[in-house]
Amino acid sequence: MRWTLKEIPNSFVIQTLQTQLNIHPLIAVLLEQRGITTFDEARAFFRPSLNDLHDPYLMKDMDKAVSRIEKALENNERILVFGDYDVDGTTAVSLMASYLRSIGAEIDTYIPDRYAEGYGISFQGIDYASDNEFTLIIALDCGIKSADKIEYASKKEIDFIICDHHLPGNEIPNAVAVLDAKQTDCNYPYKELCGCGVGFKVIQALNEKRGYSIENLIPYLDLVATAIAADIVPITGENRTLAFYGLQVINSDPRPGLQALMQMYSLSEFSITDVVFKIAPKINAAGRIKHGNFAVKLLTEFDLEQAEKVAQEIDLFNSSRRELDQTITSEALLQIEELNEENASSTVVFDENWHKGVIGIVASRLIETYYRPTLVFTKSGDYLAASARSVKGFDVYEALEACSEHLIQFGGHMYAAGLTCLPENYQHFKTAFEAYVSQNIPEELKEPELEIDAMIDFEDLNEKNLRILKQFEPHGPENMTPVFLTPNVFDTGTGQTIGKDNEHLRLFIKQNNSQGFPAIAFKMGNQLEATRNLRLMNVAYSISENQWKGKTTLQIQIKDLQIN
Repeated sequence: MRWTLKEIPNSFVIQTLQTQLNIHPLIAVLLEQRGITTFDEARAFFRPSLNDLHDPYLMKDMDKAVSRIEKALENNERILVFGDYDVDGTTAVSLMASYLRSIGAEIDTYIPDRYAEGYGISFQGIDYASDNEFTLIIALDCGIKSADKIEYASKKEIDFIICDHHLPGNEIPNAVAVLDAKQTDCNYPYKELCGCGVGFKVIQALNEKRGYSIENLIPYLDLVATAIAADIVPITGENRTLAFYGLQVINSDPRPGLQALMQMYSLSEFSITDVVFKIAPKINAAGRIKHGNFAVKLLTEFDLEQAEKVAQEIDLFNSSRRELDQTITSEALLQIEELNEENASSTVVFDENWHKGVIGIVASRLIETYYRPTLVFTKSGDYLAASARSVKGFDVYEALEACSEHLIQFGGHMYAAGLTCLPENYQHFKTAFEAYVSQNIPEELKEPELEIDAMIDFEDLNEKNLRILKQFEPHGPENMTPVFLTPNVFDTGTGQTIGKDNEHLRLFIKQNNSQGFPAIAFKMGNQLEATRNLRLMNVAYSISENQWKGKTTLQIQIKDLQIN
């Protein structure tokens, strides 16, 4: 990897934080890097409070949304809670459905079929609402670009409340209420809520109207934290507060659906990373392999025995997803070799039999082998559909825009996108995409960058600093787990390879005569010989906790190493 040491922050701010908080310079540096420069900001960071959440009525149209829901309750109207099939969408639907049922609303839920309907609000879903006499649809994690669907619904005398967090297009849908902090005329102070987070602000507003305190909503925060983790939104501001308290619920009193998934692992405590890599993929697998309804059924089930049955089904879907992912990744890698494209600037592969539900995951997997912008195509009806993933610093959405003459449609953002094209245009697109990438990707983006927060010595990892570093959690975008660089360390002679095919490396490392630390280096088993005989090396690493047989121990997780 290409190592980049972050610039030394403002020394005056560092000294001020050091003095006011009585902390080590390292902690002050990490705070400044995260935009925390005052005592009060540091207090809010280390002591998140639900009382610091913003007034939900600051969000544009919140008063309209609450009034319309209250009207529906008074008139015993049927409400349809509609959401996307991914984790953010299904948790948002589960949150809204659970809360509305608790206050006496007559509701049903609707998740579109990933393959028959596609992403977002569908005409089919609106027809379902009309046929079943629903007069209000609350759409979560989608809808901001569905002006035509909202117009179609209004002709059927169905009102819409949109709760979205994606960037609006040129036309804002003519709904009863459009809740999206990214609207240019919305003055809500925090812009980075996920779809489930916007749903939470609605129930916060309804809860306030009923005269209850925010503590009344704590049981719903396990869903919000799961969505924040899975949707990879910034762990700053409100998201950090919601994730902090949501993780407490997950680890103390999770709803039966999450508990049923958690029981599949022998962990005493779940971190946000565990939610991302263990819980979220299972919830996602429902929509990828079968239907997102299974996820909502699981997350709204309040009988543990029933939840365990649904969780077992979802676990089977996830096993199928994993097998498909592995098989298709192997086939795609073989295709790259057979086409002699190992040295191309981009990866574009296609097979009509590949499962549409996993091509995004496969694109990410391929980047692990060939670090470059990647698209994986499969057949979808009369068209070809693809998922695109990019490397840090390269805008794949811009690249697709440059090649759009060969596409029917595309959408997404800098690092992930989806698209469709006619089969006869596949080769033209592939050629154009490769040409664009090769001409526009800077040389330094062709290898992964490892950003390092600070260079430290092992003696800096004392008990007090480690305790404070723990309080930087939960981690995520804009508050990533700190990565440190320590020079001239050595393995004490206990190095060994572990795992399937001996692919991982386990060491016990020291610097000078400092205390030593157990270390794990994933997928670096081939470095074992290079680390023998007390060879000095520089290590870039994060600090993690290893849970094994009920015991939790601190370990260094090596990201990369350089042999001196």
